[in-house]
Amino acid sequence: MNKILISLFLSVVMVACSSTQVPPNAPDNEKLTAIHTMYADYKDAFPKVQDITAAELKALMDEDKTPIIVDVREPKEQAVSMIPGAKTQEEFEAFRRTARLGKDTLIVTHCTIGYRSGKYAEQLQEEGFEGVRNLKGSLLAWTHVGGALVDSKGNPTKKLHTYGKQWELTADAYEGKY
Repeated sequence: MNKILISLFLSVVMVACSSTQVPPNAPDNEKLTAIHTMYADYKDAFPKVQDITAAELKALMDEDKTPIIVDVREPKEQAVSMIPGAKTQEEFEAFRRTARLGKDTLIVTHCTIGYRSGKYAEQLQEEGFEGVRNLKGSLLAWTHVGGALVDSKGNPTKKLHTYGKQWELTADAYEGKY
């Protein structure tokens, strides 16, 4: 739990220091550029973790090759929406205790933009999971490839908890909530 609190604190500090501020009504290409710029800054905190892009994850899912997807966001964020089939971090922790996962099992972690999930991916990597990947730009980037989201009842939605105003960078077809 302390690791999570420290990660959360660091992510807030990093954003406060970031000069990447894009208004919510900016064009999608400017929002996506801001997402990638912010993520590149965060990536310094977990440099050994490999990424997977939103387009790559979507292609895997479209081909019915969905990896294990782990949503590390807080329950109030997950209540707004999740990627279909994703497990919460708690669900994944319980699952991995009983499942026989190989070192190379593809596990994709995500959060809102990728900092919290990058730190969790780093932890999994240190525990021997070589197939772990962090979703680059996480759910914000996911919206820019038209990625599916479902609400807490499993119904399709275009709403996404964006954690805070500075992350209000969803694609225009989606509605950010915080």
